Amino acid sequence: MKILITGGAGFLGSNLTKRLLNEGNRVLVVDNLLTGNLDNVKHLESNKNFEFYNCGIETNEFLKLCENSGNDFDRVYDLACPTGVPNIETLGQEMILACSTGTMNVLEVAKKSKAKFFFTSSSEVYGEPLVTPQHEGYTGNVETMGFRANYEEGKRFSETLVAHYVKAHGVDGVMVRLFNVYGPNMHISDSRVIPAFVTQALKGVPLTVQGDGSQKRTLCFVTDILDGIETVVTKGTRGHVYNLGSDKELTMKEFAELVIELTNSKSEIAYVPRPEHDHSSRMPVLEKLRALGWDHKVSLR
Repeated sequence: MKILITGGAGFLGSNLTKRLLNEGNRVLVVDNLLTGNLDNVKHLESNKNFEFYNCGIETNEFLKLCENSGNDFDRVYDLACPTGVPNIETLGQEMILACSTGTMNVLEVAKKSKAKFFFTSSSEVYGEPLVTPQHEGYTGNVETMGFRANYEEGKRFSETLVAHYVKAHGVDGVMVRLFNVYGPNMHISDSRVIPAFVTQALKGVPLTVQGDGSQKRTLCFVTDILDGIETVVTKGTRGHVYNLGSDKELTMKEFAELVIELTNSKSEIAYVPRPEHDHSSRMPVLEKLRALGWDHKVSLR
């Protein structure tokens, strides 16, 4: 198959690129490297089936690139959007553009190609949830002008765009809402909790837990996420969205203690002020995806 992956130099995108190349596909990766890392895909340059272009999906350059490539993709995976809470302020406009004009551009490419379209949404669409665990029908508790709105509302708008293109233009599109993914190719400077805690533990410095550490998260390894993506792409219902992640919940204090144990670190836990916008819990209802035959397999430990 000929496959387009936007955001393919990012953490998740690079893992997906590697898997699809290993399966013998031809993969064209587009990434503007705002939060992606060229080192994640540099080792793939020798593969004759791999192409990389430094380009933003919100640009006309992206549309021309796809047109020059023939607009004959079999599958289109849209993973392009800056991530990370600190980037909400520094790359806020870029998030909004990627989720609006960018998503629409990628959908246009999928429409012209008559390709299967896949979109990565986020558990952030649920905001600060008033319902736990969160099922796909839960509409969330979000603030359109809140601190996290550029990402939360951006992803919600992207989902609406995908749903529109499915209904109005016949695009064969499916979506997932990701919950806290981790694994190889996360950058050492990444502010997300796993690279932050592991790096601190290996350095022997205190692990900085926000607040009292009672906020809860679920953490899912990237190979399970890739299996989930493949399941949704091949078995999912057109126009539907699926929660994808782990439903094994733990507090951030418990996670810090686990990292210290597994790294044999002398680090202690340092409690720091918790941002007001930090969500208290995130846990997916997974029955919809499990009905397609998927489940997570890799334990956090």
